[in-house]
Amino acid sequence: MIEIALTGGMGSGKSTVADAFVARGAELIDADRIVRELQEPGQPVFEAMVQRWGTGVVAEDGTLNRGAVAEIAFNDDDELKALGEIVHPALYNEIERRRGLLAGSDAVVVLDLPLLVGADGTSIADQFGELAGIVVVDADTETTVERLVAGRGFDEADARTRIANQASREARRSVADWVIDNSGDLTALERNIDNAWEWITSLPHTSAS
Repeated sequence: MIEIALTGGMGSGKSTVADAFVARGAELIDADRIVRELQEPGQPVFEAMVQRWGTGVVAEDGTLNRGAVAEIAFNDDDELKALGEIVHPALYNEIERRRGLLAGSDAVVVLDLPLLVGADGTSIADQFGELAGIVVVDADTETTVERLVAGRGFDEADARTRIANQASREARRSVADWVIDNSGDLTALERNIDNAWEWITSLPHTSAS
């Protein structure tokens, strides 16, 4: 298989790019979607989160109140660390399970990893063994803030705080083998995705490790 990592900050359009790769034939392993599955009621991750933070993180319908979790975790470094300690082991185990199912195939596998580069600038790419490349979706800060406010209902101050608490654009770009610029319109993005896909499909096959 040809296996790449895909990353980008909030509001960069990373999920749009991931879906575009799928439309072109890629197999997607999406960390965010896996986390949502792991946080469904009855799952061990969900139970561990409720045990730590109580029923205040449970919505009226019994599902996880993600807003309440974000309010706790993104305003306290210790709680953010605790969240990672609950979620990340299960997440990476599931990612490895899915990678194993595709190993040895001819698939183009996209690992969608929002936290590939941490807020301190360090990358966890080595954790995934041999990757054919790393693709970073990048957009300027003002554009990402505007998207988060207009498209996802964020308060502007909250959007800026969350962006500031993530890896910098420079840190992400420093690990990239290919950068998809998404500061423009959809037509420009489609063209950039086509160019990236042409590059991806030219890469050598790798093995999940």
